[in-house]
Amino acid sequence: MRNKKSRGLFDDQFRLEKISKLKDPLEKLNRYINWEDFRSILDQAFTETEPSLGGRPPFDRVMMFKVLVLQKIYNLSDDKTEYLILDRFSFSRFLGIDLCDAVPDAKTIWHFREQLKNHAIFDRLFEFLREKISKADLILNDGSIVDARIIEVPKQRNSRDENGQLKNGEIPEDWKENPNKLSQKDTDANWLKKNGKNHFGYKNHIKIDHGSKLITEYQVTPASVHDSVVLDDLLNESDEGMPLWGDSAYTGTRCAKIIRKYKMKNRTHKKGCRYQKLSEYQKKQNRKKSKVRARVEHVFGFVYQNLNGASFFRYIGLDRIASSIGLQNIVYNIFRSIFLIEARGMSIKL
Repeated sequence: MRNKKSRGLFDDQFRLEKISKLKDPLEKLNRYINWEDFRSILDQAFTETEPSLGGRPPFDRVMMFKVLVLQKIYNLSDDKTEYLILDRFSFSRFLGIDLCDAVPDAKTIWHFREQLKNHAIFDRLFEFLREKISKADLILNDGSIVDARIIEVPKQRNSRDENGQLKNGEIPEDWKENPNKLSQKDTDANWLKKNGKNHFGYKNHIKIDHGSKLITEYQVTPASVHDSVVLDDLLNESDEGMPLWGDSAYTGTRCAKIIRKYKMKNRTHKKGCRYQKLSEYQKKQNRKKSKVRARVEHVFGFVYQNLNGASFFRYIGLDRIASSIGLQNIVYNIFRSIFLIEARGMSIKL
């Protein structure tokens, strides 16, 4: 073979340089994000052990968090993640792993994610990142937009009686007697019919900053929970005096009362009904509001196209789904922040 040559001392370096010239997106993440700042929060999920007790030293927690970020970007299972870290130069460089270093296996990745989930660390990481973004003046605070997106999970093949018991908050007796079966049943997810199509899963309720399109708050619920029910949890005192945009799901007396409670300007869509049609003026106003409200769809569109948002979430239970969605929102904010930093020509590192 003509192009075959013996291995040189700097071949690995040359390969990485070529990857960089092809604009490795992971290299950009390391350039703009100070990952070490997350360590203090990640450490809260683990108890320190005495080194003299022996055992294998744990993997670096910041590196393990970056492994979870890789999983979310490329929609990888734990086993596939282990394989690709071993296989890809770009993954190893992003994680700071050399060929001679140990690589976390699938079980280690699963255990690390479970520890973060059990201690509600993803919520704290989201809040910490939001504070860093706010201090960098990337959030414009010129109004908020709220919306929700359905997150589908694999459908459960239950009988009518079993579904009836689940709706009443009960666990079928034969499931209790068979722990292996119960562990494969998602008792938190439920059904929602939208636009004539049935969906099974959860909802990611978000509030974004109008000017920057950064996610500032989020809540995760079963799919059947109406968007308006979560509105009070998405708003806070920092929204006072700002406009709030939302679709017709946030109309009505209850939502109007919540918006007044936080002293916000109501820019939500008006909704007609069978006996009270919208006037031409109201329709015109709705179209005008839609031009602003549509910005939240850009967020969901990015997640759909770039973070594999079209894929099923193959986790069972509200806690695991909420952790996965929380990580998805974190990764979105990281990418959006980097875009804003570059667009504004800012020389900062988050």
